Amino acid sequence: MEDNYSKRLNKVIPGGAHTYSRGDDQYPSNAPSIFKRGKGAYVYTPEEDKFLDYGMALRAVSIGYSEDEIDNAAITQIKYGNNLTRASLVELEAAELFCSLIDSVDMVKFTKNGSTAVSAAVKLARAYTGKDLVARCAQHPFFSYDDWFIGSTEITKGIPQNIIEQTKYFNFNDIKSAEELFSKHHNQIACVVLEPATTEEPQNEFLHKLRELCNKSGAVFILDEMITGFRWHLKGAQHFYNVEADLCTFGKSMANGFSVAAVAGKREIMQLGSIDREGAERVFLLSTTHGAEMNGLGAFIKTIEYHRKYDVVSHLWSYGDKLKLIVSELTKKYELEKYFKIIGPSCSPAYLTYDKNEKNSLAFRTLFSQEMIKNGVLMPWIALSYRHGEKELELTRRALDETLKVYKMALETSFEKYLNGKIIKPVFRKFN
Repeated sequence: MEDNYSKRLNKVIPGGAHTYSRGDDQYPSNAPSIFKRGKGAYVYTPEEDKFLDYGMALRAVSIGYSEDEIDNAAITQIKYGNNLTRASLVELEAAELFCSLIDSVDMVKFTKNGSTAVSAAVKLARAYTGKDLVARCAQHPFFSYDDWFIGSTEITKGIPQNIIEQTKYFNFNDIKSAEELFSKHHNQIACVVLEPATTEEPQNEFLHKLRELCNKSGAVFILDEMITGFRWHLKGAQHFYNVEADLCTFGKSMANGFSVAAVAGKREIMQLGSIDREGAERVFLLSTTHGAEMNGLGAFIKTIEYHRKYDVVSHLWSYGDKLKLIVSELTKKYELEKYFKIIGPSCSPAYLTYDKNEKNSLAFRTLFSQEMIKNGVLMPWIALSYRHGEKELELTRRALDETLKVYKMALETSFEKYLNGKIIKPVFRKFN
């Protein structure tokens, strides 16, 4: 049945899903190719096979699947019409809430996905500065499906060469690389784009130094908080690291799985997309029929209320601490400290898999994921939610114990002996 679902998906959807991270090439062969529903921290196949989930809808769900309070807030807005001829009341309320929540934000524009939001930020930066070049962090994996970003990856087919040449790289936690880039392209860089943190956190005041470099060079400082927002801190990783962006983007978990993203920031830049400045040259910023769809904005408002009521962010940090401790205990038990590691901030940890030569290995990552699925846990990466509790932690411990036992045996012999099917592949690769 699973193979049939995969065939049906790939027949009618390029890539078999609407995000490449959900594709067959990102999972071991025993992974369910389709789910019917989710509840709490669990997902279910059409046949009602149940898995504890650490994918959490590509990190879009930080509280839990199908949360009644949030769903009901969305349903209320659906019953109000969901999409009206002019701005809706919930659109105003959501914008006012967002601007009051994030320190650096005076104005916000909602949209439906992160790619659109980040590309809008880049457009604003170019309009504000009159410059063309974009400096993006080389270590951060994804900012947009638009050409300005994809042209800077391995997948350049269909993208004009002049677009490819307009995006440059600097390295995270390496201020000299950014300084050299600004020196090489003097007075040509419109903006820098990066995440405040990933598995690697900023060191030696890196964000503040980059912020100052932008100030001196007349570039716009853009922080992409698609992942860090509402996980590191309710007011964003900007607040957590005490740095302010000129423009910032949010999405993912801001509405607990409902489609809401945002580009936001300083009034002097955001107002370039306004229509109330008589005689000013216009920037066509974002104009989307469904950008302020009411159900998602109702879910966003309720999600923030839920965060405040239950202190969701503190739970994510606490659960992550416990999960890291379990991994540490089990890797010591199986003498795998050099071969399986958990890294990153506890609110958003990540695991690394290494072969017997201590080199990063997709083969062993596939094997790990395969064995976790055998033990009822879907862990393509680690995205935590409020519904990951003590019961889920114990289930995870048991799955990790069984999985790392196999991992150890594969290291001692070969992964081919234990791995079924193909090795997962990087999303960004030149050829299929």
